[in-house]
Amino acid sequence: MNASGAIADIEFRHFHFFCGLGGGGKGFNKGTARVGNLRGCWRCIGGVDSDPAAIRDFTRAAGVPGTVIDLFSREQYTAFWGREPPAAWRECTTDDIRRAAHGERPHAVFLSAPCKGFSGLLPEASSITDKYQALNALTLRGVWLMLETWKDDPPELIIFENVPRIMKRGRRLLDQIIALLRSYGYAVRETAHDCGVIGGLGQSRKRFLMVARHEAKVPPFLYEPEKRRLRGVGEILEKLPRPGDPRGGPMHRMPALQWKTWVRLAFVEAGSDWRSLNKLAVEDGVLRDFGILPDVEWQAGVLGVHGWNDTSGVIAGRSTPTNGAFAVADPRQFVDGGSGSDFHGLRVVGYEQSAGAITTQRSPGSSAQSVADPRVDGHEKSVQLGVRRWDQTAACVKGDVSVGTGPYAVSDPRMEGKPRFNNTFRIVPWAGSAPAVAGPGGPAGGLAVADPRPSQRDDYKQTKYRVTGMRESSGAVIGASTTGNGAYAVADPALNWGENAHGSKLAVQEWGEPARTVTSSRILAGGGAVADPRPGYGQNAHQNILAVTDWEDSAKVISGARHVAGGALSVADPRPVDDLRNGAFGVNGFGDTAGTVQGETMPSNGAFAVADPRPVGLNAKRDHYQSGGHYGVVPWGESAYAVPGFAKYDRGHWSVADPYGAAAEPLIELPKPDDRLVAVIRALDNTWHRPFTTLELAALQSLVDPDEIEGFTLDGQSDSAWRERIGNAVPPDAAAAIASVMATTLLLAMTGETFMLSSQPIWVREVAVALSVDDRGNIPHE
Repeated sequence: MNASGAIADIEFRHFHFFCGLGGGGKGFNKGTARVGNLRGCWRCIGGVDSDPAAIRDFTRAAGVPGTVIDLFSREQYTAFWGREPPAAWRECTTDDIRRAAHGERPHAVFLSAPCKGFSGLLPEASSITDKYQALNALTLRGVWLMLETWKDDPPELIIFENVPRIMKRGRRLLDQIIALLRSYGYAVRETAHDCGVIGGLGQSRKRFLMVARHEAKVPPFLYEPEKRRLRGVGEILEKLPRPGDPRGGPMHRMPALQWKTWVRLAFVEAGSDWRSLNKLAVEDGVLRDFGILPDVEWQAGVLGVHGWNDTSGVIAGRSTPTNGAFAVADPRQFVDGGSGSDFHGLRVVGYEQSAGAITTQRSPGSSAQSVADPRVDGHEKSVQLGVRRWDQTAACVKGDVSVGTGPYAVSDPRMEGKPRFNNTFRIVPWAGSAPAVAGPGGPAGGLAVADPRPSQRDDYKQTKYRVTGMRESSGAVIGASTTGNGAYAVADPALNWGENAHGSKLAVQEWGEPARTVTSSRILAGGGAVADPRPGYGQNAHQNILAVTDWEDSAKVISGARHVAGGALSVADPRPVDDLRNGAFGVNGFGDTAGTVQGETMPSNGAFAVADPRPVGLNAKRDHYQSGGHYGVVPWGESAYAVPGFAKYDRGHWSVADPYGAAAEPLIELPKPDDRLVAVIRALDNTWHRPFTTLELAALQSLVDPDEIEGFTLDGQSDSAWRERIGNAVPPDAAAAIASVMATTLLLAMTGETFMLSSQPIWVREVAVALSVDDRGNIPHE
């Protein structure tokens, strides 16, 4: 303590394993503490990660150069990548870690090992493979490298962060890590915390935390950071410019989604997910109760109806119901003719009533030009389209005999036995006699003749598609001069080579003939090609090239050649192709039995596909899809879920009900379902349901202050890479809160105090015990 009472600044140093883009490093740099006249602060001395892009981000965020180091052992590298490392690769050593820390010793080390192998998003079957077991083992190797690097002067505090599921999937590794830490003199405890509560974020982010303190160096308790309320996403996002605003940079661009995806999001209730769509009534693939129309196309008042006593709007050039309020509620009733109303369209006059005035518009749709005629039987026109029975007499044959003028059809019972209508479509021979020529009601067959006379007419119709010889005169040129209308084609011997074209253009010489004169011309100039019978293989070519082995012969020696031109790798197979793979790309019906399961069960090798009628993603076995929040929309006033590396609109609650909307661009028509665009659809709650931008996810992670976005960027140009690094990052605001309470503990240790009065609870009691007592015999298995 300074004797003069002035504040003395004490600097603590921190180092990061698996540092990522530097969220933890940036947060620790902001941590501060005050004990008496001592004021503690933090400075980052370095970090290591295997991702070069993440290291470049870390360098900007933490203010110190990071180091690209692969922490895998050789065995882990081979197991993870499935191949041996390159020749220049070597295992990381403690000297490499000391160089990454720039020769300094840290007071605290933060480890945030890869969590993919422990995540519940990874299927259990995949998590136990050699690849992910090697990735999980990095946690143990990272702790061991850290302990060995500074074993002569150990760091005072160690913080190990990961996903909560590590306590189950990584239980064996955690037990090994705890045993290792204890062997180096550390007291250890496991707990969990919510980064959102600790850092006052707009997301709830629950994480596993293992904290260790060196017993000889740090006896005081560790106090819990002040808990803060979770903020609504709107409190953070409203400070940012609108998505797509150039001030937000490339990370603030709105993704171009398919039109059908925008429609889905618009119908998802805020706070829910894709299951909201099950509430919609769909008939024949169309929404029954809703429609979507462009705002700019359908102006206010479209399809509007004026009251009878109201004044109309301005008469425009397109005064139609779909352009505005150009319809009227007319109270006048359709009444009988002659009573002062002209609304007689489609009206039928009673048989005893007088007709309305006969006008020039004599049609049922224009006035009362129809009559209710009670005369049915006996009226000569009352049997139009009538059909007589076979045993009845026919009606009187008149001049207008047709089925539309009377009962001139018959119900003919002759349907069985030898056909009686054998004249239909019959062609009469040239020497035969024609059938009797009758009227419309007579025979309907034998009205064509096989005419043996060749066509001799000069009519152009007799020369369709005719080709005129080069020396012949052409037919008369008419207005429809096409090859389909006459002799409008010519047999041209010139081949379009021009008058001076060489007679040997494109000629190919026989192998035994002498070549033409060699000129500088090309093949098109004449005789520049030869029919070469030689296969093109030299004298030293292998005799098995393109060889085909007979079905009964033994095969040649199997060599390293991988194609038919490299040896006798073909066989004359006498088996029919249908017997070999006749089920290639076959699809079994859902109720059919499958074919024999072979060694190569791929669609191209047989019928190894099935027509599955069950909707993908909606069956009971896809539990994660049922509860994963796909297409979920977060209300503006609520906090978001923890931001992962895969945050995308169709992978969880990664859209927001934005009440501010955005300026819409004019649309002539609605897009097609698969068209990609940025759409603004006013949802049922009158908000814009849209995906979070990458910049907004970074703000929810507290990686960027919404009021200070100018100049903020991450390495590269890939949104998916940015989102992965953002999701894997430690929220800086949460890291700052942790760093502050740890600085308090270190200041207490410096002054020799083991207890401090505080309104804050001890953080967390299990952790506090770990920092004050020896509980080596009581390793929790939560």
